[in-house]
Amino acid sequence: MNKKVVILALLLVSSLTACGKSNSTPTPSSSSSAAPTATSSGATTKVDAQAVFKANCVSCHGANLEGMVGPSLQKVGGKLTKEQIVTTISNGKGAMPSFKGTLSSDDVNALSAWLADKK
Repeated sequence: MNKKVVILALLLVSSLTACGKSNSTPTPSSSSSAAPTATSSGATTKVDAQAVFKANCVSCHGANLEGMVGPSLQKVGGKLTKEQIVTTISNGKGAMPSFKGTLSSDDVNALSAWLADKK
């Protein structure tokens, strides 16, 4: 019985620590998901929100936003505003880690806008 509990605990810990492990930010591409965002200097840059999602979120939320370790994000825009999504990505929530310092503000804003459109 104790071996089962230990194994279950180790699986849970390893699955939670895998969420958000990627520290690399993808380079912008010409994909249709690239959303123009304003930088702090006022210039506009394109960030590929889908690439940011694939690099940082897929391990917990699934390739089709269906949810795995983390919840489904397929209709997250119908539940949360873009600002609420920015806050969740930046600060984390529950078992979700904070991506402050991992993702740039442009990445967070583009990803939040992309997810907010999922209704």
